[in-house]
Amino acid sequence: MIIWLARRVVTSALTMLVASLVVFAVMEILPGDPAHLMLGINATDDAIASLRAELGLDRALAVRYLAWLGGMLTGDFGKSFTYSVPVIDLVRERLVVSLPLAVLALALSTAIALPVGLFAARHRGRAPDAIAMGGAQLGVAMPNFWFGLILMYVFAAWLRLVPAGGFPGWSAGLWPGLKALILPAVALALPQAAILARVARSALIDVMGEDYIRTARAKGLPENLVMRRHALRNALIPVLTILGLQFAFLVAGAVIIENVFYLPGLGRLVFQAINALDLIVVESVVMLLVAAVIVVNLLVDMSYAIVDPRLRTQA
Repeated sequence: MIIWLARRVVTSALTMLVASLVVFAVMEILPGDPAHLMLGINATDDAIASLRAELGLDRALAVRYLAWLGGMLTGDFGKSFTYSVPVIDLVRERLVVSLPLAVLALALSTAIALPVGLFAARHRGRAPDAIAMGGAQLGVAMPNFWFGLILMYVFAAWLRLVPAGGFPGWSAGLWPGLKALILPAVALALPQAAILARVARSALIDVMGEDYIRTARAKGLPENLVMRRHALRNALIPVLTILGLQFAFLVAGAVIIENVFYLPGLGRLVFQAINALDLIVVESVVMLLVAAVIVVNLLVDMSYAIVDPRLRTQA
């Protein structure tokens, strides 16, 4: 088990290294000069050259990459060209919005998907199964930004139960902060819940024909108990895989929802930095999100051994 874990850690580290090369290379081929953009169209060549030297843009690519990578390893992500503050401060400020939003959306997604998947698997091939999976298919096909606008119109503009957008900050209190995140979390959770429900149903159907399920039924256990205690745990491996991917998506891929609801999160920060050609912010935030995805997937792999003890022996 220890050797397997060490291999996974080394593989994750190599993946991060390759990802850093890709992120840095992509940022370098973007058109435009950040120094020229910051100074405006009337800037002189001397002023642009001076600012490029101040920002370190006149150094060789390899030197800049190694300096950026070394800073990432030591926690120094550099200074934003646009905001003139350390990037790590911007990340901390936006992470307190994006992380709770992702956790809330993932909790809602799981709370919806597992009961729907259990219900559909138990009624496989019958009308309840068709209705549940039809609703799941509709959820997969529905764009989350469109659903977010519908939620905003109904619950914010019409019923006035929650704010339509913006974030008051956690200093305003826990409930005002959660109220601002409810609609975007629901808009993010519904498509993910639809995907997770379909995966959970398929995984449960696969294990329902196993011998231990027939033994549990032969003992006279109720069907609900068989599904929850025996079938669900052994069907969790594909479900955990999707959960890990969904958490990474919810942290890194909420750019549209954060812009729809005007939330000051990491996705909106990346969007604004790309528009301003603030390369150091884009590189650092994207790399942090890549690292989060890799770490989450490593934790998911480790959770497999907890769910299924047989995997510990195989590892």
